[in-house]
Amino acid sequence: MHVMVIGAAGMVGRKLVETLDSNAEALGRGIDRLTLVDVVAPPLPAALASVSNALALDLSDAGAAARLASLRPDLIFHLAAIVSGEAEADFDKGYRINLDGTHSLFEAIRYEGQKEPYIPRLIFASSIAVFGQPFPEKIEDDFFTTPLTSYGTQKAICELLLADYTRRGFFDGIGIRLPTICIRPGKPNKAASGFFSNILREPLVGQEAVLPVEETVRHWFASPRSAVGFFVHAARIDTSEIGPRRNLTMPGLSALVGEEIEALRRVAGDKAVRLIRREADPTIRSIVSGWATNFNAQRAAALGFKAETSFDEIIKIHIDDELGGKI
Repeated sequence: MHVMVIGAAGMVGRKLVETLDSNAEALGRGIDRLTLVDVVAPPLPAALASVSNALALDLSDAGAAARLASLRPDLIFHLAAIVSGEAEADFDKGYRINLDGTHSLFEAIRYEGQKEPYIPRLIFASSIAVFGQPFPEKIEDDFFTTPLTSYGTQKAICELLLADYTRRGFFDGIGIRLPTICIRPGKPNKAASGFFSNILREPLVGQEAVLPVEETVRHWFASPRSAVGFFVHAARIDTSEIGPRRNLTMPGLSALVGEEIEALRRVAGDKAVRLIRREADPTIRSIVSGWATNFNAQRAAALGFKAETSFDEIIKIHIDDELGGKI
């Protein structure tokens, strides 16, 4: 199977590639070719290096999507995007990368299939940002999408395109609505949701972190390990079980910021908690106030998707995966 990962240099992309490298049968079939794509050339994995190649290109550039589709991968993970805060700050860039680039890929696959039959499976990284207020206490699978950010709007449009292109038989698409991924390893990014990770990641290594919102803010979370699991499971699933509604809200954990902090206290003690500095940010507070807080992800759960059930578990996963099991 030829597997392509677009956005392979990003956090989830890197972890997905690491998973495939450590278990080439993770997708249910062997990998005889692996193509990694990002705006910077992603590093090649160790075990699969002999069958891997890396491409540095921007999916929204003219001809880029056609070049990728001409390689005719059997399975495409489309993870490339700019994050919520950046998409809100730079309107043109957000639509160019998140919408135009994705549409170009969908169209390139369609045109490639007109030359000779070609129907790859395409797994698209969407987001719970497709939902907007007013919210019920718990969002069910039939709740409508009314995003209140440019990022959420871009993802919602791509979800509609994915469903239509799948319906027309151009590819076999699945949209994965990711919860906020926490704890994100590495340095802070421009995502408006970044502080959810920052207030845990930095204190765990003895560094100060800024909390820009109240502790009463509630949100929907899953770990990076779960995010990779979502994509791997989507690659293996029998899509006839999904039906025509091809975009799925993933399972996750609904928690208050205050509950995050108390989990940090239980795992790492008061010393870590004291490193969190409260500093209100009206822009971040405004963005976060329009986000969904709790879901009943029955469809995804019934299809076998799984996530964490406590923040203690999320923190311990980060310690195991990123800090060698010790703090």
